[in-house]
Amino acid sequence: MGLLTFKGGIHPEDGKTLAKDQPIKELLPGNELVYPLSQHIGAPAVPIVKKGDSVLKGQKIADAAGFVSAPVYASVSGTVKGIEKRFSPTGVKTECIIVENDHAYTEVVYSPVKSFEELSREEVIKKIQEAGIVGMGGAGFPTHVKLSPKDADKIEYIIANGAECEPYLTADYRSMLEHTEEIVSGMRIVLSLFKNAKAIFGVEDNKMDCVAKLKEAIKDEPRMEVMALQTKYPQGAERQLIHALTKRSLNSTMLPADVGCIVDNVETFESIHKAVIEGKPLFERVVTVSGDAVLNPANFKVLLGTNHRELIEKAGGFKEWPEKIISGGPMMGFAMPVLDAPVTKTSSGVLAFLKDEIKKDAPSACINCGRCVEVCPSRIIPSRLADLAQRNEEERFISMNGLECVECGSCSYVCPAKRQLKQAIGSMRKIALANKKKK
Repeated sequence: MGLLTFKGGIHPEDGKTLAKDQPIKELLPGNELVYPLSQHIGAPAVPIVKKGDSVLKGQKIADAAGFVSAPVYASVSGTVKGIEKRFSPTGVKTECIIVENDHAYTEVVYSPVKSFEELSREEVIKKIQEAGIVGMGGAGFPTHVKLSPKDADKIEYIIANGAECEPYLTADYRSMLEHTEEIVSGMRIVLSLFKNAKAIFGVEDNKMDCVAKLKEAIKDEPRMEVMALQTKYPQGAERQLIHALTKRSLNSTMLPADVGCIVDNVETFESIHKAVIEGKPLFERVVTVSGDAVLNPANFKVLLGTNHRELIEKAGGFKEWPEKIISGGPMMGFAMPVLDAPVTKTSSGVLAFLKDEIKKDAPSACINCGRCVEVCPSRIIPSRLADLAQRNEEERFISMNGLECVECGSCSYVCPAKRQLKQAIGSMRKIALANKKKK
């Protein structure tokens, strides 16, 4: 049987050799930790500490503001310096809790359990919710919401997204190799919530050592399976992953649960294990530091709130000052206007490049080559949609299925005219979706 995949997509230089063989190293932060109140989709968390308060590592410092929200926890012990606006990795100033690190790392007492089977379904979901777990692949959707569909009996597939199709990023790869048992344990916990479901670990075939490791770990798990995916971008995008593994399709008006699926990143499953079995909230994650401007690319276990500058310093610093610094992957990540921004729940990597390849090429007129249509995983016409977006023709944009774009950037990548198709379409999508919500 051929490798599982979807129509369209691209094969960019993956750059993973820079960091893939670097084991995860623990990184301890400096004197100041910054915790944005919004590290997830939904309402920002509400502070429950004030300036001058002492906090412990693992202590809740901000509570969820509703069902679609998530609490925030201190990753160090120390003193609250204040609550003020600081830059997030996306370059936007947002409300943050600032904690001065006492470097003692005095931790709260957790409540582990011997087995999740002694907990009810509601207790398991409550533990995940209370731990502040969100999708750690980048989207940041609160995990307890995903695990609370209208009809749990209709969920047939729990998918662990181990594709990590973004170039340069290797945090998930290292996690699958080094934290295999914890990831499988997290999947076992989630699977217990859905009696009619089977589990699928979807991993690209450039990580066959992870496939082998996972297969060995689940050999006695009849409801779990590991499937190798063709290495192609954006194989890890939710809709494309679901189609590749189950042949089910969904559009922009649907959720994965509508086609009987729940999808989460592999590191999210590890965090579920820690929350339910060990009683630990989410206050750390694995982050890749890579790119041709970084002296010693690496993968670090990072306490949330740590300054990105400290990650770069721990990786040996820059060979020379880069033209481009990105939070996340080069395809769907965000250009960082400032390096002094905190690691959040959705920070998968920080990449630094000596040259800004996009900046050096000025866009020209569309030559109607059709390459953007060939690679589009959503099977739409990016060049036409970008034109409509630039003319602000919202109704025509919607009628031509502009809302189906997943903003993967494949179209911009292959465009010989160097047009910023993704950016134009993405901007119009946001406007159209906002207007749709108002109506």
